[in-house]
Formats: sequence, structure tokens, C-alpha cells
Amino acid sequence: MMKISVEQNAILKALAHTQSVVERRQTIPILANVLLEADKDEVLLKATDNELEIAEKIPAKVETAGAVTVPAHKLYDIVRRLPEGAELSMELSEETNQVNLVSGRAKFSLASIAPEGFPSMAKEETPISFDLEAGLLIGLINQTSFAVSVEETRYNLNGIYLHSKADALIAVATDGHRLALTKTALPEGVKDIPGVIIPRKTIAEVAKLAAENVENVHISLSANQIRFKMNDVELSSRLVDGTYPDYEKVIPANNDKTLEADAKALANVIERVSVVSEKSRGIKLSLRENLLQVSAAAVDEGSAEDELDAVYTGEEMDIGFNFRYLLDILAQVKGQNVKMLLQDGVSPVILQDAADSSSLFVLMPMRV
Repeated sequence: MMKISVEQNAILKALAHTQSVVERRQTIPILANVLLEADKDEVLLKATDNELEIAEKIPAKVETAGAVTVPAHKLYDIVRRLPEGAELSMELSEETNQVNLVSGRAKFSLASIAPEGFPSMAKEETPISFDLEAGLLIGLINQTSFAVSVEETRYNLNGIYLHSKADALIAVATDGHRLALTKTALPEGVKDIPGVIIPRKTIAEVAKLAAENVENVHISLSANQIRFKMNDVELSSRLVDGTYPDYEKVIPANNDKTLEADAKALANVIERVSVVSEKSRGIKLSLRENLLQVSAAAVDEGSAEDELDAVYTGEEMDIGFNFRYLLDILAQVKGQNVKMLLQDGVSPVILQDAADSSSLFVLMPMRV
């Protein structure tokens, strides 16, 4: 038996967080549900996919304490359609084993599953813990997550590699075609953070939560688990079990030719030219003295070319790229100019924000 009343805005926000973790296609029925545990003057909402778990507390009027699980997406869809600020009462019927919801004149009944079968992620001891400004954490994620591999066979690349070196906290991601690296000062009181691989889904959820009026994020980790606590939300995740490749070997050391161009102008040129290479995704950059020409050609699509001024004084060179990969990197350049370090037309290229050396991107060329 459980009977509570909650405010629509409060539970809607929590349900938005929890239902985001729940996978829509489930072979285990209870994993499609959100757990609600009511006690004293609050309700704990919890959801999991057995790899990632989210828990959040909200204030409530608890008439009868208890616990219940109900379909996460259905409950979220009901609550978000209620009038803003409405009061919602929830009561578990022991006779029907359904949860009855009432708000104003609206009434709903949802099937429930006994909470005893709801899986809970075992909390490991996390010997390393530190606080990080939410903005810095979001920056580490945004500057690297686009390069995370989506190939399940390369499971050790299916996340961001977080580690420390010297006095820096470093995040790295690669899918074998491009690499993204960014760093920030090591948090105060932390001497060393061992390398851990944070899963792709966890990264996405953390970024969304950290962007919601959060000042600081408390991060704690062990060899197998990482936890993020922000405001009233705690996100716990298993880490990717694997060894991250030696990414430093991928970063070229002999790229002695430098090109600098307006990042937004270059992105605009690439977007125009790439219209004729949607299938092949290939574009060619032709480096000339203080000029960058961009072209594309496809037998069944057509051809295009454009150019922009650039600072370049090296020998003339042509190099091809997957335009989508190049645009992904240019989107991370917050300053006006992008700097490209090249060796020749067939070797990996380093790209950086010309005004900020805290991030570095490596892009493999392609034949065009």
C-alpha cells in the first residue's frame, strides 16, 4: 500500500531524467519501470538499464509510505500532459495491483510490478572523488563525445577515456577515423586519476543533467564504477571493461606545415560544396599560398568548388577528408580561427582552435 501526492512540475522533471535512462525495448519487464519509494516527506525515483542507474529525490505528501514500480514512459507521458503545477495523487491498489493516479478530473490506472524484483546497482567503494565545475565537465564531454565510436565490436572505444597526466585532467575519444582530446586543470586535492572509460550513454546523460542549473558535480570512481552527484540527482554507471589504446601514438609529431583560416567561413564553404558529395562524403582541400580551395566531385552527383582566404605559405598540397568528420571538429572551435598542422596529403592532420591549445583534434585523410 502506498499513497502520495506530488506537484506536477517536481515529478515531471525527475521523470524526464529517469525515463531517459530506461530503454524502450526491454526483454526484462521490470527494467521498463521506474521505482518510486515513498517515505516521510519525499519520494525517491529510480531507473536502471542494468549498466546505468539514476536516482532522484523529490518532495511529496506521503500519506502511506511504500514502494511501487510503474511503466516509466507511460507515467512520464501522463504527467507531462497534466496542467502545469497541478497536484497528482498516486495510490497503489492492493486488490488490483494497479497504481491509480488522480489529478483534478483526470484519472488513470497503470499496471505495476512488485518492487522487490527491481534491480539495484551494487555500490562499490569509490576511493577517488573530486568536485568539478559543471561547465568544465560539459566542456570535456562536448569537445570529445562526437568522436566516440559507435561500433559495438570496438567496445573499448565506446566511451570517453578519462585520466590524469601531470597536473591535467584529460578526456579522449576516438573511433579510428578521428581523435578528440581536451584537458583542464586537475581538480584540487586530487593527485592522480587512473584511466577509466565512461560509456557513451552515461556521457550523454551526464551532459544533460549537468546543464540544468548545476554549479558543481561530485564525481567518485573505482576501477569498475563511476558516480556523478549533482543537486538531488545521483547517476551511477559501470565503466567499460577494456584497455584504451595508446592514443598518443596517433598524434602526429612531424606536421610542420601550418594553415590558419576562419573556422565558420571554412565550415560554410564545406557545407556548400558537400551538397554534391552526400553519398561519398569526400571533399578535397587544396592548399595554395594564402588560399584554401575546397572542391568535391562525384560521378552520379556532380561537382562543386569554392575558396576562402587563409594564412598558408608552405608547398602546395591536396588532401581529402570525410566532410562530416571535418565539420564535427570545426563545430568545436569556439574562437575565430582554426589552425591545421599538416605533413603531406596522406598523413593525419592536427586541428586546433588557434586561440586555445587545451583541445586537440586529429583527423585521418581519405582518398577523393
